[in-house]
Amino acid sequence: MLRILTCLVLALIFTAAPALHAADRDPALIRRENALPGARDWQLTRVKLDSTTGVRSSVIEGYCSKQSVAAGETLDIMVSTNPPRPFQIEIFRTGYYAGRGARLMTTLGPFQGVAQPTPEKGEKNLHECRWKASTTLTIPQDWVSGVYLGRLTVIPPDETVAAWQSYVIFIVRDDRPADILFQCSDNTWQAYNQWPDNYSVYTHPKGNQGPWADVSFDRPYGRYAQYTSVVNDPLSVGAGEYPSFEFPLAYFLEQHGYDVTYCSNSDLISPDRGLKTKLFLSVGHDEYWDIRQYASVVKLRDAGVSLAFLSGNAVCWVTPLRSGFDGRPNRIMFRGGPYGGTYKYAELREKENGPFPERGPDEGFLMGARNVEPVNGGADWIVTKPEHWLFAGTGMKAGEHIPGLVGWEYHGDPPEIPGLEVVAKGTALVGGVRPQQWTATIYPGPKNNFVFNASTIFWSQGLSHPPGHTLPWSHWTRPHGPDDRVQRITQNLVEKAIKP
Repeated sequence: MLRILTCLVLALIFTAAPALHAADRDPALIRRENALPGARDWQLTRVKLDSTTGVRSSVIEGYCSKQSVAAGETLDIMVSTNPPRPFQIEIFRTGYYAGRGARLMTTLGPFQGVAQPTPEKGEKNLHECRWKASTTLTIPQDWVSGVYLGRLTVIPPDETVAAWQSYVIFIVRDDRPADILFQCSDNTWQAYNQWPDNYSVYTHPKGNQGPWADVSFDRPYGRYAQYTSVVNDPLSVGAGEYPSFEFPLAYFLEQHGYDVTYCSNSDLISPDRGLKTKLFLSVGHDEYWDIRQYASVVKLRDAGVSLAFLSGNAVCWVTPLRSGFDGRPNRIMFRGGPYGGTYKYAELREKENGPFPERGPDEGFLMGARNVEPVNGGADWIVTKPEHWLFAGTGMKAGEHIPGLVGWEYHGDPPEIPGLEVVAKGTALVGGVRPQQWTATIYPGPKNNFVFNASTIFWSQGLSHPPGHTLPWSHWTRPHGPDDRVQRITQNLVEKAIKP
């Protein structure tokens, strides 16, 4: 009798387990969050760069102790003010919020600022700050996953001193089942970050494409490094590349109430987070991937998660992550070597800039198209297969152009994958003259899922133009901003991936 009762109890437990797991789902979470009042004043108003051609804002600057943090965990925020001034920190969650773009979550301070030291140059040009924490924030349980900005503001002694500002940025992650996983491209933000003065993976004396430079997440984000050639937006200083290349997609998804959750690149060094979602998004300029990320996203695809590379120049460089000075994981990275396997692009990189300590597999067999050389330029996005379900409701015809949507880097030369279709293609002009072929592709996954490659960093520019966002340009071309065709294609992708 006891054995029968035990079996009945176990049967009930295992029968109930899927229901309990399903109960963790909260598909209305993002809609409820965005129904809350947005902030009228969350952008930077007054930014003072050390020089008009520099990237640093030493009057007030800071960084966070982790790329991402979960509810209940702590986050140290390090701030320096030079000269020493009192300051406050306002924490905002970015989203839609009836078009305002962010919500005020809390205000911290005031704190007495101090001028924290500029680190000495270390091995491989490493600049790793060891600043004292200005405050420690415990993430409240009700903070929804998203991209959060901390606005740092100097508190002036009187009206003769400006209330200078900059940002810190971090991601709040969660572990709930959700429809969409939005992976921020923060490895790439850091690879290009030149703080304090021309120190990134691109600025080593040996050259800008080799494995010679280390960079640390323990330092502020300066003004976006390519401000002379892609986007000049000093009012995003401290926020990496997020406002320019990723925020328009987050704003669009939350505007439409999609069930989206967010993570950093380093959160994908294991596949666990992604396996609880239906659609993985690579967004914007997603160039630098740890090899463990690559393996994780392959597992997502093979497990039935759809993938959308709404990005360009993605999965280009193997980016080993290692711990920082005090043992915190994933705080230092470098360019370990090219993806591409034996593909000619990887061979060219090895010949010109190697030897590299690592080589990744051919990324085309994951993304559906490859990184190509040359990779810089601009073009219209030109439809080749309008009958595909991607274009349902757009009214698009073969050969129709979406102006300026391709840039400033893209993908091309798709490998032979069963069922792969080229849905758009054309010629990008590099520097306005050198032609290069780009291709947007889609191929079927093994479990009724799909992999789409938009083949452009600029895809998000066609979705929305939120507050605080500046349209980029490059190589004598530019995207035109929101386009109802790009919006509908993106909605078709999302709805196809998340349908029951």
